[in-house]
Amino acid sequence: MKILIAGGAGYLGSVLVPKLLERGYDVDVVDLFWFGNHLPPETGIIQKDIFDLTVDDLQSYQQVVFLAGLSNDPMAEYSPSQNFIFNAAAPAYLAYVAKKANVKRYVYASSCSVYGYTDNELFDETRPVASAYPYGISKLQGEQAVMNLMDDKFSVISLRKGTVSGYSPRMRLDLIINTMFKNAIRNREITVNNPSIWRPILSIEDATNAYIRAIEASDKISGVFNIASGNYTVGEVGDLVKMAIEEQLGISVRLTIHHKTDFRNYKVSIEKAENTLSFHPNHDVKCIVKNLIEHMDKFQDWDNPHYYNIETLKLLTEKSHYLRTLQEVA
Repeated sequence: MKILIAGGAGYLGSVLVPKLLERGYDVDVVDLFWFGNHLPPETGIIQKDIFDLTVDDLQSYQQVVFLAGLSNDPMAEYSPSQNFIFNAAAPAYLAYVAKKANVKRYVYASSCSVYGYTDNELFDETRPVASAYPYGISKLQGEQAVMNLMDDKFSVISLRKGTVSGYSPRMRLDLIINTMFKNAIRNREITVNNPSIWRPILSIEDATNAYIRAIEASDKISGVFNIASGNYTVGEVGDLVKMAIEEQLGISVRLTIHHKTDFRNYKVSIEKAENTLSFHPNHDVKCIVKNLIEHMDKFQDWDNPHYYNIETLKLLTEKSHYLRTLQEVA
């Protein structure tokens, strides 16, 4: 099977693509490579904007996986206009072109952030979605657009993922556990801004396995699926990261607790994904920390802007503005 991964050179794709290649799939990645290329050499590389892809470009693929877009709230709030283009319009366009090219399945990277703020209830996929933030709104718009194209000949699977953490060759230090880990190692301190809010946490290993389950599911399966390794309060995540680091590295870490208001609070049920996709997570918070410790020597350049999506976006925006200014002057 030949698969096209849009945004496959990013944080998640850099772990997923090698696993797909190991399973015998023919994998191409279309990406602008903002964060470099950490993919295996046998990966097919297409350096191209998604909006430049045509029906002819997609004729040879059986499945398309959309991992592209702006990936968190800070990026979305820094540039709401780009957020809605990359997270809502881009997946809709690519799904439209894929369907016209007779691609059999489209897998969309959605987010549990579409649930916004919930009142201490476990949400399944039938519950209302009501995000008030640009990122959550755009992810929901993208999801609704691609799901609207689903029919008997075009399977669409949307994975509403929890907050992903863990090691990737295209590393990020702006994710909840990764950030706590960095601060614990660098400053011997973990700061929790609101210990009571809930988050579905997702190991990057479980995340990639969820995509494999979606890709390998029966052609008759479509739908929206919550994906998480487990639900935790942020305070518990801080405690677990602290304990895991102290146990495995033998260092002492301070835990500083604040009580700042946060309007994002949700926990999700993954029963549908377990029963329909056979998705069964195997990695808890301590496993994620162990994974980070095992690869720690590969990402100790803590201030590298490539480890922080918002910093890279700012640099790219400044560069683009500089180039436009030069062109105007010329």
